[in-house]
Amino acid sequence: MMAKLFRAVIMGPPGSGKGTISERIAQSFGLKHLSSGDFLRENIAANTEAGVLAKTYIERGLMVPDHVMTRLLLPRLEEMTRHSWLMDGFPCTLAQAKALNSTCDLDLVISLNIPYETLKDRLSDRWIHLASGRVYNMGFNPPRVQGRDDLSGEPLIQHDNDQPEALVSRLRHYKDVAKPVIDLYKSKGILHTFSGTETDRIWPYINSLLSTKIPSRPETDTQHIPLP
Repeated sequence: MMAKLFRAVIMGPPGSGKGTISERIAQSFGLKHLSSGDFLRENIAANTEAGVLAKTYIERGLMVPDHVMTRLLLPRLEEMTRHSWLMDGFPCTLAQAKALNSTCDLDLVISLNIPYETLKDRLSDRWIHLASGRVYNMGFNPPRVQGRDDLSGEPLIQHDNDQPEALVSRLRHYKDVAKPVIDLYKSKGILHTFSGTETDRIWPYINSLLSTKIPSRPETDTQHIPLP
């Protein structure tokens, strides 16, 4: 008998560690990690209709609107009907959450609540390889050669919106748009919030929660391999 599928979303402000925690969840529990940022970059690189549209907003420093994000992501989710997955970076707004709701039922939503000072420190250390979207952090994930991407050797850049002044407005914007989404999932009884300043300290709590929620996978004989 096939184990019940499991669908989850992880939410958090820029610099909250969503990507790191998503990778750990994917490895430990066998979920497919779906990243809205990766889909966005793939569509832009492939010049799809939605990708071209999204690029026009990104180039002007604007948020990609809901109708473009849903057009990018919902068809991808429809391809994943036989898979358990964890979505990182979508939905960001109430309209996106409602669109997702019409496609599938979520089992769990993880919300990361990280203090502003921690986010500021992390993002000021963040450097990006623009072509691929690979992100480095000088504190805990530095490139092998300073200022250079590990794979291409091309220079890394720091986003203007990772500077302290821009960061305040980014975090305020996140709080404003995320609140109704968080309230929606809270009302459905599927929201779990984790607070802290270190990913390694938050992770055991997330790991414990998921161990009680995710159906055991026959191929692993119910054992999950903890990450170091």
